[in-house]
Formats: sequence, C-alpha cells, structure tokens
Amino acid sequence: MYTIRSFKPQDYQQILELWEEAGLGNPERGDNLETIERTISMGGAFFVMEHQTDQSIIGTSWITNDGRRLYLHHFGIKKEYRGQKLAKPLLVASLAYAKQLNIQIKLEVHNQNKTAINLYEKAGFISLGDYRVFIIRQYTH
Repeated sequence: MYTIRSFKPQDYQQILELWEEAGLGNPERGDNLETIERTISMGGAFFVMEHQTDQSIIGTSWITNDGRRLYLHHFGIKKEYRGQKLAKPLLVASLAYAKQLNIQIKLEVHNQNKTAINLYEKAGFISLGDYRVFIIRQYTH
C-alpha cells in the first residue's frame, strides 16, 4: 500500500536517490531543495508517493506554476515499483491539483518513453508535436 502526500524537506535525500536512479534530475538542472521550496511557495506543489510499510518514497510529482500554466516535472516511480499501476494514482493526484486551480498543465516527455506517453495520453494530455524544446542551463555571456 501507499500514501500520496505533500513534500517535506526531510524527503529530499530519498527523492534525489529516486531521481538519480530514474534519470530525472541532476544539479545541472537546478534540482535542489531551495528550488523545490521556492516553486512550492510560488503556487506549485510537490507530491510524493510513500510506501506505507517503511515510509520509503517510491514516486514523485513536482508541479511548478508560472502564473499562466502549470508544469509537471520529475514525475516518476522507483524502478522496483514500476509495472504495478502506481503512476496512475500519482498522476490523478497531480491533475486534481491542476483542476483545483483551474490552470492548464503541460509536461515534456522523451519520445522513446512509450509507457509514459501512453499514461499521459490516457489522462487527456495531447501532444504539441510541432514544438521543439530549448533551454539555456548556464549563461556564458
């Protein structure tokens, strides 16, 4: 069994380990405790899926809010718990937050991640297939 709850700062180390295993985050992307707390304070949310037996974190869903749109980041389930249909309830909780705010929600997913694409399409996401994603991670000038 599992519980879905809001992020607590003491969760951070377990979350980092889950993200590293899943390839979801790294310091280059600004995935640190300060950024998580700042985005929550700006109207975002961060949900963790916690195993009830040992309180280990088995899933994450980070939602940021730019005032116009929500963005779903770092949505993932720990490797040994995949294939057990745990992503769906975590996504349902995330979308309930978006619905409560009545703000559209957007995400990015790698083209090769067919499992995630299937989950997102079943939840009602549509592809903006004619868009390319660009980023500046570090300013050089």
